[in-house]
Amino acid sequence: MIRRVFRPEPWKRGPVLVVLALLLGLLLLLHASIPGLAWNLGSLVETFLPWFGLFVPVLLAGALWRRSASATVALLLPVTVWLNLFGGLLADKSRPGGDLTVVSHNVGADNPDPAGTARDLAASGADVLALEELSQQARSTYEKGLAETYPHHTVRGTVGLWSKLPLSDTRPVDVKMDAGPLGEAKPDAITREYSRGLRTTVATNQGPLAVYVAHLGSVRVNPRAGLSSGQRDAGAQSLGQAVAAERTERVVLLGDLNGTMDDRAFDGLTSQLRSAQEVAGDGFGFSWPKAFPVARIDQILVRGVEPRSAWLLPATGSDHLPVAARISW
Repeated sequence: MIRRVFRPEPWKRGPVLVVLALLLGLLLLLHASIPGLAWNLGSLVETFLPWFGLFVPVLLAGALWRRSASATVALLLPVTVWLNLFGGLLADKSRPGGDLTVVSHNVGADNPDPAGTARDLAASGADVLALEELSQQARSTYEKGLAETYPHHTVRGTVGLWSKLPLSDTRPVDVKMDAGPLGEAKPDAITREYSRGLRTTVATNQGPLAVYVAHLGSVRVNPRAGLSSGQRDAGAQSLGQAVAAERTERVVLLGDLNGTMDDRAFDGLTSQLRSAQEVAGDGFGFSWPKAFPVARIDQILVRGVEPRSAWLLPATGSDHLPVAARISW
């Protein structure tokens, strides 16, 4: 007697794959509605949101293996949503021209070659150069190495700005890094030494440009606590308030913000400023870590000026890649 092996029709195969495809699409579509909960889950998902697209080829391979027509069609949801969110980043949006080149780089406190990093940055063509994570030991090395190219500079704590154009009205910006590990207030001298934000005015031929430099608090990811980002989130809120109070029409924010602009923690900034990479870049522009970049946490955000192009500079001795943009009025 011949037994017939029952095989479901193509539209009835792979129900688990269908469910997974729909869940992936809903996660991408409704990521802003994911609650934070104890794990800060919403921010954690949004930090790595583009990478969820890698699940699409995995599910597609499963659908083809199972010959599941329903799973293949279900994948249209995550593909469509992902392309809507990030498809624009895949094209080169750079345009020629521009009035000013700005560069931001977390030079790394453990950078083994600050002199070489200074030489590379001086040769970058930047008119305005922001540095973050300046150690006290390396500060003089950067000042010496950049002095010939940049006659004007200012440093506040661990952040600094070097410029070919005159600077004025420089002041620190509170990015909420003045608390000790247990929440106790640091002495004023320590607070000044470890200041991680500044604001200054760059005098250009087209008028004043307000430039902010910031290095927000670090985040940690661990299996028990999820995403720990309290200091960073408080710093982002404080920085957003400072930008909101800024009266200068043209504003540029440069810095290591320790987060991507998809993260809801930066809503206060992204509601006021545009990302140069998103407007005029080519690709995602992931800047960290240097060996295998997975996120763009180094940002160039603007208001009142037009980004013409945005790109990454070659690696230095830091664990971050420098980010650059050309802007016009």
